[in-house]
Amino acid sequence: MRAKITYIITAAVLVFYFVLAGSRGVMLIEQGTWITVTMGVAVLILPLIGIWFLWANTRFVTKANKLAAELDAEGGLPVDELVRTAGGRIDRDSADAVFARRKAETEDAPNDWRCWFRLAVAYQDARDTPRARKAMQRAIALRESEPAGA
Repeated sequence: MRAKITYIITAAVLVFYFVLAGSRGVMLIEQGTWITVTMGVAVLILPLIGIWFLWANTRFVTKANKLAAELDAEGGLPVDELVRTAGGRIDRDSADAVFARRKAETEDAPNDWRCWFRLAVAYQDARDTPRARKAMQRAIALRESEPAGA
């Protein structure tokens, strides 16, 4: 729940920034000189990129959460079996061992979105965020390609 609240607050602040920057870009364009129009267009580009990024990220998170809820309903969410240090950090060797099992599971069933979801969690636990995201994208794509009710 805390992560959702943080995400919503961050998104709201970004939207406020996008509106503020966008309005400044429009004001520059309204001045009508070639330099202010050029600057106005340049100022508008960043909010447009930001809006696209926020939309794409929100869509990804929503789909990943939907998969997590579905997997939870099936009783298939990965169990937290990681060893942690006294400070609460995940032990690297423990994360590597769990990752090896998840990778083998995914290699045995490469078309099972559940395996890819659990592999994404293992990547994240191993602090490999880019691969975690790619594995989750693969899980989402596999789930979306399944027939309805499967």
